[in-house]
Amino acid sequence: MNIATYARRNLFRRKGRTILTILAVAVVVLIFCTIQTVDWAFKVGAEESMQDRLATRHKVSITMQLPKRYIEDVRAVPGVTKATWANWFGAKDPKERVPFFAGFAADHESWFEVFDDMTVDPKELADWKATPNGVIIGDLIAKTFDVKVGDRFVITSDIYPGDWEFQVSGIYHPKRRNVDRNTVVLRWDFLNNDPRSVLSKDTIGWVMSRIQNGGQSAQVSTAIDKVFDEKDDQTITMSERAFNLSFMGAFSAVLSAFKIVSIVILLIMFLILANTIAMSVRERTHEYGVLRAIGFSPGYVGGFIIGEALLLSIVGGLVGLGLVQLLINMALGPFIEDNMGFMFIAFRTPTATMLLAFVIVVVLGFLAAIIPARSASRLKVTDALRRVD
Repeated sequence: MNIATYARRNLFRRKGRTILTILAVAVVVLIFCTIQTVDWAFKVGAEESMQDRLATRHKVSITMQLPKRYIEDVRAVPGVTKATWANWFGAKDPKERVPFFAGFAADHESWFEVFDDMTVDPKELADWKATPNGVIIGDLIAKTFDVKVGDRFVITSDIYPGDWEFQVSGIYHPKRRNVDRNTVVLRWDFLNNDPRSVLSKDTIGWVMSRIQNGGQSAQVSTAIDKVFDEKDDQTITMSERAFNLSFMGAFSAVLSAFKIVSIVILLIMFLILANTIAMSVRERTHEYGVLRAIGFSPGYVGGFIIGEALLLSIVGGLVGLGLVQLLINMALGPFIEDNMGFMFIAFRTPTATMLLAFVIVVVLGFLAAIIPARSASRLKVTDALRRVD
């Protein structure tokens, strides 16, 4: 008899308890992976940002506007190859309070040169440049609103009152995973000339620029901000990653709370495993005494207990990973990406997260078995044989 065989044969001696423990471990793995997936999904757009793209905004807050003339000053900074600008529009479906989605009033001449990871058909792009009220929308927005190129497209805004009617000039498709597929890009000049935008007339929300060398982003950022140090409206320039993360400031506390919850859940799972193993050891004390009496060493007795705990945690972990793959990666993830893309560009559990969850479960299973295994291995043979539960 070896440790693996003993653990396998004893795993289902108490079928009800074993099945419930496996399910508890599997649920913990599922919850842990879900929390980590939410955290990853919020950050994926920032983590995969382009290193050679910088963002420049008002030094005080992104809600404050900059004079439009700043764009030419940014373009003149050494190291900057291209620059464009945009205003936040705050787009919404007029029939629904939610969901909202990203809406930018952008420079139609330069936006898609800087954001070349958004692919637009050249003919559609040319049509957009020739149509003042034209918009280019993401493929998921087109699917959500059931519109195609040439269709009428009506949305509202939290910033600019009333309904806004546009014509769909084109549909963009992402080249990279972190590109939001639920964005509406309208023309800045169209918004700027509308009476409803009188308070933001001739101003821009932020500048996006491309630089020659992504490794020099810090130096170029400093050079850009230095240009405006003596101006009334000073700027702060940062990497695209930092810029995207700044939008997540409101969610940082929620994400931190989620991480705390995941730790608490792991501790609960540890206690469940420890309790299950301790109960099993108490029930089999006499059996362990018999094993010691026929020649098995204390190390083997402890090994039997640890082996059973590891097998229990491995089976529970594998069941949990199966649930993650089925419920998140194959069901919930695609649904969220298609219907909640305004919040999550991608929603899939990374392989690294699944492996981390599995390793944590196995390690906790091992740790939960140490004390019961040590106690059982230290029992005197006479005491163990005398005990009957």
